[in-house]
Amino acid sequence: MIRGTLILAAAATALAQNPPPKTPAVPHKSAATAAAIPNYNELKFPELRPVAIPPVQSFTLPNGMQLLLLEDHELPLVDGTVLVRTGSAFDPPEKAGLAALAMQAMLEGGTTARPGEELVRQFQDFGAELTGAVSWNLLSISFSGLKDNDGAMIAALKDGLTTPEFPQDCIDRLKTRLRNSIAHRNDDGAAIVEREFVSTIFGKHTPYGAQMEYVNLDRINRGDLVSFHQRYFFPKNLTVAIAGDFDPAIMKERVEVLFGDWKSEQPPAGAFPDAGRAIAPGKFLAAKKDAMHAFFAVGGLGTEQLDKDNPALEIMAGVLAGGPNGRLNRLLRGNVDGLAASWTAGMGHPGLFEVSGTIANPFFTPKVLQTIYDELKKIRDEEVSDRELKTAKAIALNRLIFAFDNRLAVMPLLAEYQYFHIPEDYTGQYQKALEAVTRADVLRVARERMDPDKLTTVVVANPTAFEAPLESLGGSPVHAIDLTIPAPKAEATVGDAASQRRARQLLARAQQALGGADKLAAVTDYMQEIAYQFDIGAGGAQANMTERWIAPNYVRQDTISGGAKISVYCDGKIGWIVSGGASGALLGVQLQQVESNLFRTMFPLLVSDRAPGRTLNAIDDQTVEISDGGGNIVKIVFDNATGLPKNELYDAPVANGTVSVIETYADYREVSGLKIPFQTSVELAGKKFQKLTIKSIHINTGLKVADLEKRP
Repeated sequence: MIRGTLILAAAATALAQNPPPKTPAVPHKSAATAAAIPNYNELKFPELRPVAIPPVQSFTLPNGMQLLLLEDHELPLVDGTVLVRTGSAFDPPEKAGLAALAMQAMLEGGTTARPGEELVRQFQDFGAELTGAVSWNLLSISFSGLKDNDGAMIAALKDGLTTPEFPQDCIDRLKTRLRNSIAHRNDDGAAIVEREFVSTIFGKHTPYGAQMEYVNLDRINRGDLVSFHQRYFFPKNLTVAIAGDFDPAIMKERVEVLFGDWKSEQPPAGAFPDAGRAIAPGKFLAAKKDAMHAFFAVGGLGTEQLDKDNPALEIMAGVLAGGPNGRLNRLLRGNVDGLAASWTAGMGHPGLFEVSGTIANPFFTPKVLQTIYDELKKIRDEEVSDRELKTAKAIALNRLIFAFDNRLAVMPLLAEYQYFHIPEDYTGQYQKALEAVTRADVLRVARERMDPDKLTTVVVANPTAFEAPLESLGGSPVHAIDLTIPAPKAEATVGDAASQRRARQLLARAQQALGGADKLAAVTDYMQEIAYQFDIGAGGAQANMTERWIAPNYVRQDTISGGAKISVYCDGKIGWIVSGGASGALLGVQLQQVESNLFRTMFPLLVSDRAPGRTLNAIDDQTVEISDGGGNIVKIVFDNATGLPKNELYDAPVANGTVSVIETYADYREVSGLKIPFQTSVELAGKKFQKLTIKSIHINTGLKVADLEKRP
């Protein structure tokens, strides 16, 4: 902006010093001259060029991995994409979300050589970006960076593909993030209508209509992620596509050598899961009382990528609402925002036909829907006009051609074409097919492939704002969509005998590392002073607490924060709380929190193999889950090198349900022959919450219950 201002100022000065010569006035145009200017509808444009498909070199490496290379020297960049034959449709029904969680844990959890966030940081150091995505029938991991770092980027990528760590703390952070997305999935009406439209058409109990819930997420453990990686990440199940500024021969040799030692084998991933047929034509209403607008989608199952009628169906959708001059756009302008119609072909599954938009004033919802129904019937009754056909074809052809305008950007699409076995000449043939579509073709496919009486309508709105109920539109009855999010319910892992044996082995190693199982079991009381420092995001306050505990379940906590004192006492079943001059019974969430803390008291928890009623299961080679009959569940992650507890993972009760907690232990010191962590960092719902530091701790001092019971 400053440079532009200086240029303008300099230009103004030059003009003042050297005024331009005067030019004769332009005479007023006569009517005849104006008439000679062609109308914009009569303007002639050159014919569109054929779609330019860049030459991609394809190889099968000795280990079976597919390698695609595209040379492009326009910019000093190298982009890569790895396609894995799996996806969310392959998830076990009871563990919906497995593929998405595994992919993200691979990106954020690090590897054997690059633990934790080191893998992501290394890409950042390269000035590169590492991303991932999961669709129904495809998992992809991509990177993009400068050509000078291409060797290091590909080496780091190989490490991430072959030796992911899946650390438990990372898994739990990601689960917290996903829980948050579940909790907020009903915030946005447009997102709701799209989700429910897809789910209703394919069926909620099919792989393509399934929705991740808290219970699905809670059932996924680290072992599932390890098994997922072993099942799907093997050379013959991967396609690696690389485009950019490199010599293809050198790149091929580099990748072949780098991945040459990766020779793991698994049975083929198999066919893509069947999507079935549309099972729910009709009208569906999701009542959202706080919605200011009405969101709708009307449509049904579409076709797959190679269906011969796709070009004519795309043009049909374009005539309906493919641009500002589409039929519905003209009729509903001013009432509907973001109005669009699309016939999307699917790869590996049927696509969708959809007319969607947002009705600014919900009052007009019935009239808007009736207009859409009328136009869907009308397009089956008579041929579209020449102008409509020409406009829709121009839009479709331009969209196709410009999709292939950037060689680097188009490489992932070309890789997907090979992944889904789309012929090499598909794009060129599709362009020719679009150009050849006639008015008769549009009428034929509208009649054969789109029946308005068998379509699905999904509306998200406050129905009390409608001019008339949706039932007034006639036809099929209106079905209610329940937007209730099933509450999370803690479930302990169901492990077999081998898992239980492994859990006891891990716990025994930890007991030995801490000082011995007998010494842990011999602790009958302790008193400790703790300093709390809350994270700045949690207010940044400080507090000090004196905690006294007597086996089995007596606890007293006296906390001072900002001059205020709070005292809490519990015998494991009942208790009291005193704050200032007020005193009352310990009830509700506060009692639940104290009960949860008592279950997780370090000394008895770590000898749970001796406690009747407690169940132990090994989640993986470093994590033990401990649960009891009262619904308490905790996971302890042990350090592989020392055997000491590294993390404690659990759900803590709060006013509106539960929240995920991760405790991280550090600074182990010996006290009375036992090793105790003097520092604990706490993450709440994936965010830093507080840090605890033990100032002093005394074990087996002879505390009396009467001392704990005494109110201040």
